[in-house]
Amino acid sequence: MDILANLALGFSVALSPFTLFLAVCGCFLGTIIGALPGLGPSNGVAILIPIAFTLGLDATSALVLMTSVYYGAMYGGRISSILLNIPGDEPALMTTLDGYPMAKQGRAGDALVLSGVASFVGALLATVGLMLLAPTLARVAFFFGPAEYFALYLLAFCTLGGMASNNQAKAALAACMGLGIAMIGVDSSSGLPRLTGGNLHLFDGIDFLVAIVGLFAIAEVFFFIESHGKGSSIGVKLDKVRIPWKDIMATKWTMLRASFVGFIAGILPGAGASLGSFLAYMSEKSIAGEKGGFGTGVPKGVAAPEAGNNSAAGGALVPMLTLGVPGSGTTAVLLALLMTLNITPGPTLFTEKADVVWGLIASLLIANVVLLLMNVPMVKIFVKILSVPAWVLLPGVTMISFVGIYSLSGSYFDLLLMVGFGVLGYILRKLDVPTVPVILGILLGGKMEDALRRAMTLSDGDPIYLFSSPIAIGLWVAAIAGFVAPMFLRNILKKPQAVTD
Repeated sequence: MDILANLALGFSVALSPFTLFLAVCGCFLGTIIGALPGLGPSNGVAILIPIAFTLGLDATSALVLMTSVYYGAMYGGRISSILLNIPGDEPALMTTLDGYPMAKQGRAGDALVLSGVASFVGALLATVGLMLLAPTLARVAFFFGPAEYFALYLLAFCTLGGMASNNQAKAALAACMGLGIAMIGVDSSSGLPRLTGGNLHLFDGIDFLVAIVGLFAIAEVFFFIESHGKGSSIGVKLDKVRIPWKDIMATKWTMLRASFVGFIAGILPGAGASLGSFLAYMSEKSIAGEKGGFGTGVPKGVAAPEAGNNSAAGGALVPMLTLGVPGSGTTAVLLALLMTLNITPGPTLFTEKADVVWGLIASLLIANVVLLLMNVPMVKIFVKILSVPAWVLLPGVTMISFVGIYSLSGSYFDLLLMVGFGVLGYILRKLDVPTVPVILGILLGGKMEDALRRAMTLSDGDPIYLFSSPIAIGLWVAAIAGFVAPMFLRNILKKPQAVTD
């Protein structure tokens, strides 16, 4: 009954005309920000925070606007991932694996509608989970120390072979390449430069967005030029845009499972939506097996990461509100906003600032509905991108990539680095080496190193500490099984086919 009373309080705040207006504006801006390569939710929220202070918004209104932008950006990231194979942000990376192949098959509209529904399911369930389970689930995060986090990241890398390539050696090579790139910069512990070659521009490391835009956007332009458009989604004859009820019904359990996995990943401080998207995709791929066709353009491969990353986005709000610990980069920005507004997150926030918290939760429920109603009808507009002539679209994509990266740092060196990553992505794809492990290596490498260092500091250098808890041991076992099992399963599944032939 307390929850219903609190939710009623929240809706009394959220349903005011001005708050509704802010939620709609935030959803629209967030969708555009998420679709633009190089921006993403954290940068979008950070860029728009000055607007909240300029307009003189109170705490509730400012939070509603920024979290609507956050959720909208999580929705929008799928658009360029599906249409152009260019992830709008890090969590949308996994959506390219099956979303872009669907677009090349002429099913871009189906993929966009399906991803919109999956995003809605994931975000809605995460908001309900935030409302019902926040205090309880926040305690789970206390069981994850440095050893558990290291094992969790190891699990991610050990299962890369089964996700990204039929050749695990190439996938492992790509992951190691990504980890090596993640090591570039000044060592946070010793203060010594690593792998910089004396170049001052590399002392701060390589920005993830520079790498992702180069490896995907610029490399895609190179491939289009070489192939004269063959094998690209641009110019593909599109099916009639409709609501793919059959695919939606076939993926309903996938959405529910992925939402659960993503939400759990989201509440782990520091894990974020990227890991939630990855784990959701990998769990569904393992359930489907080799015959599931993941990576070839199957609806489940679109629904799983979209439900996973949107539920993780909601889950990341749990540790931020209940512990004051950001669960992702975007929630770190939101946490800074809360502190600026003289609101201290913690277990007492739900009682001391009930109108703020429950107004936020009610606004998120409304924002999810707004995003679904906004994104599904707009699919007809989005798919028009593929009918734009290549001589117009490709220079536009290139220009957006350059402007987006330059706006982040104002450094010409980052532009050169982006082109370099484009050349690297082109070469890797020519050699049939997957680029997804490179990206995930860059994304998770620093966090994995930090977890290992903290573990070694706490244990005084004893490696046994990495196996010191049942959770860590379980993750290690899963990591080893995840790396070895595909080698045997692939051979077992191929033998009956050979006999049949």
